[in-house]
Amino acid sequence: MLANSNATANLAVKDLEKAKAFYEGTLGLRQVDDMEGELIVYKSGDTLINVYRSQFAGTNKATAVTWAVGDQIEPIVSSLRSKGVAFEHYDMRGMALEGDIHVGHGMKVAWFKDPDGNILNVVGE
Repeated sequence: MLANSNATANLAVKDLEKAKAFYEGTLGLRQVDDMEGELIVYKSGDTLINVYRSQFAGTNKATAVTWAVGDQIEPIVSSLRSKGVAFEHYDMRGMALEGDIHVGHGMKVAWFKDPDGNILNVVGE
């Protein structure tokens, strides 16, 4: 039923201006819509990310958005680190931590949070 429909990620934030600085300034996403200070829509590749004001911001304890970055994971992690992004480190069976990148199971993953604590990650090879 939904297999041929596009999906959009939704991220709750407390402060849209702070979120805008992070998603545009730090991550480099391009804003495509702004709905009267309550919702900002970003373009990321062929997908959209809705960033909206909510009292429940930062309450999700699981990964909210994943970017597949292929062999660019190392330079992306380095660039994010240079912009002040702190990476999360997890103890995961079968994964070794190499700097800020978890390596194992044929993939590389780095997790980080936005200013509201939403968990984001980049996945590479």
